[in-house]
Amino acid sequence: MGKGSNVQKAQQARERNMKKMGKSDEERKEALAKAKKDAAAKMCALCRQTFMVNARPPLLYQHIVAKHPDILESKEYSQCFPSGELDGFDPNDPKGEKAAAAAKNGGGAKKTTKKNNNADLDALLDAGLKKGKK
Repeated sequence: MGKGSNVQKAQQARERNMKKMGKSDEERKEALAKAKKDAAAKMCALCRQTFMVNARPPLLYQHIVAKHPDILESKEYSQCFPSGELDGFDPNDPKGEKAAAAAKNGGGAKKTTKKNNNADLDALLDAGLKKGKK
């Protein structure tokens, strides 16, 4: 049995050589441009420090605490990050767990209001009013 045709061998040799050479100049330029864009995705308006595109609000809040404590007292986070990265951020709940629990408990409160509505309807029926359409 043969090990393949010369065309297949030549193709495999080309692929091996391409792997050894690495990226072309165009691919390197594109990758560098993307890395620069991602690196400067979020920027502090006061000190011009840049943050990666995947920087989370707790990290940005930590920057304000360390570098701009005067803004921390006024809670005007938009002075530092005007694009709104810290809108709705609670420093006491950096992961948002308390807000999720409050929303969950808020759903339970709606159910209790329905029970109160049923109690009100029962009170109306006791008063002699009829339930339903006319």
